[in-house]
Amino acid sequence: MGWVVLLLLLALVLGGVGLFVEALRWVLIIALVLFVVSAFMGFARRNV
Repeated sequence: MGWVVLLLLLALVLGGVGLFVEALRWVLIIALVLFVVSAFMGFARRNV
């Protein structure tokens, strides 16, 4: 019974870490898109 609880706890921890990494990847992608858009808008505004 102890092994079952240990494996279940390990699966929950690793699943939580996987979800955190996936969410962090999406946040970094969104931040990169916003950075590129803001850099382009600033460059376009400066050249007008």
